[in-house]
Amino acid sequence: MTQNVSYISKGEMLDAIKTHLNMSKNTDFARFLGISSQAVSNWYTRNTFDAELLYTKCDFINPAWLLTGKGSMLKDDLNGIKTIDEANPSFMPTTSMNPSVGTPYYDVDFIGGFDEVFNSQVNIPATNIVIRGFEKASLWCNVTGHSMEPKINHGDIIALRQCTLNDIQYGEIYAVVLDTIRTIKILRRSPDPDKLRFIPINTDGYDEQEFDKSRIINVFEVIGSISKFF
Repeated sequence: MTQNVSYISKGEMLDAIKTHLNMSKNTDFARFLGISSQAVSNWYTRNTFDAELLYTKCDFINPAWLLTGKGSMLKDDLNGIKTIDEANPSFMPTTSMNPSVGTPYYDVDFIGGFDEVFNSQVNIPATNIVIRGFEKASLWCNVTGHSMEPKINHGDIIALRQCTLNDIQYGEIYAVVLDTIRTIKILRRSPDPDKLRFIPINTDGYDEQEFDKSRIINVFEVIGSISKFF
């Protein structure tokens, strides 16, 4: 089951933070963060932000929410109960060049050539990503495109685990390598037993498609996605 994926857009998250700070203008927010107002505007335009900066400057933010958009924005949930262990900084993702620590990250877009990297015996990951909650993943890579927004945003990085057609849980998100294309979609059963339905979350300009199972070369379970933090 896909976990820890974004449920709201980065712009909506920024708006929520500004509201908590009683700020309405980007200029005030930028001054608070110590960056230019243009940088904040770019965050909105590109549907991204500097998670490390926000976590450093906004000590009230629940890092789980900051990374995924899921759950409470505030560290202090109902009746003062902590939503995470504040004393444990290991919740925040880090990178490591130690190949025995974390999960390999390949600096390649899944849509634009991932399978060549995956099938290479000599390709070396750019780094390893260390983050709690993604232990099932076997690798990380980049993702572009808008068809799965707001759950998976353009510019995010995704955690993948290779699986088979028999492993597919209908209604979950998978990254699929077909003979001519690569795509990330919700997979559902088709009336034709030889096909699968590929369903986008964002239906504004993106349509459901069906492909023959025989065209599928590789299938990866999408364990989750986070904003790129490095």
